[in-house]
Amino acid sequence: MSGAGVFLLFVLLAVVGPLVLYVLVREERDDRDVMRREDAERVARRDTGDDGRRR
Repeated sequence: MSGAGVFLLFVLLAVVGPLVLYVLVREERDDRDVMRREDAERVARRDTGDDGRRR
């Protein structure tokens, strides 16, 4: 009987685990910052110095 319980636990984890990961990734994707191209270029230029090295 305990063998069936362990098998059921593994099956449950195999089904629920990927669904939990999917929900977490989906929430992270929905929470990203969206900006116009001009704003993104300005932020990218601000991240580097005149000599091309990162600040």
